[in-house]
Amino acid sequence: MADISWHEAVELINPYVVRIWTPQGSGTGFVVSTSKATPLCAIATAAHVINHAHYWEEPLRIEHSASGKTVLLRPAERAINVQPGDDTAAIIFERSELTLPDNALSLTPKGKYFKPGVEIGWLGYPAIPRASLCFFSGRISAWIDGESAYLVDGVAINGVSGGPAFVDASMLIGVVSAYIPNRATGEPLPGLAVIRSVNQFHDIVERFSSIDQAKAEETPPGEAPPVPAHEGENPAQGPRMST
Repeated sequence: MADISWHEAVELINPYVVRIWTPQGSGTGFVVSTSKATPLCAIATAAHVINHAHYWEEPLRIEHSASGKTVLLRPAERAINVQPGDDTAAIIFERSELTLPDNALSLTPKGKYFKPGVEIGWLGYPAIPRASLCFFSGRISAWIDGESAYLVDGVAINGVSGGPAFVDASMLIGVVSAYIPNRATGEPLPGLAVIRSVNQFHDIVERFSSIDQAKAEETPPGEAPPVPAHEGENPAQGPRMST
């Protein structure tokens, strides 16, 4: 990563990251798109973080630690957009109650991906009591073209699903999806993290003039994809936690 340290990148990206609470647990998300013409914004996350709440029309609580503010989004106040066949989703809502950045960070250009060997970082909220936003890093091991996913030599633990992966503070490359442990010997050994592409999020809120329009075009709950089905894979969503 040129011209900027990892800790500087974390400080710059931190205001874009949120914790997503559902009645079942918690995950991570990040501001991926903002509208200049409307108050709409989009939070990217892993689909499995919000699938259950979307299906059962349960509320979502968005916690923005950088400003110390939270907002409770009931079904009528948000629109869920899920990428078919992919473990990614966008939560579209009016950002007036949260102090979020006005401009979204740059995304990997459409149709492009980074090569194996590139070092990346990612952020997320581990489902550990009193855990704050945590930083992780590793190198891209492979790009799976058919799944629009990176395999990364690094860890992703419960609660980090939905967090942003980045090459530096100016370029987001993916959404943390899951962790595949190595179980060849019967014991869980270090494995690979799965990072999904952000290509589908380009200018997502610019497609809508209002939350009503976004709601009318949201992904029906029954069409949301299941938790990723890699053998031995664990979604990095947290268990239900008491507060």
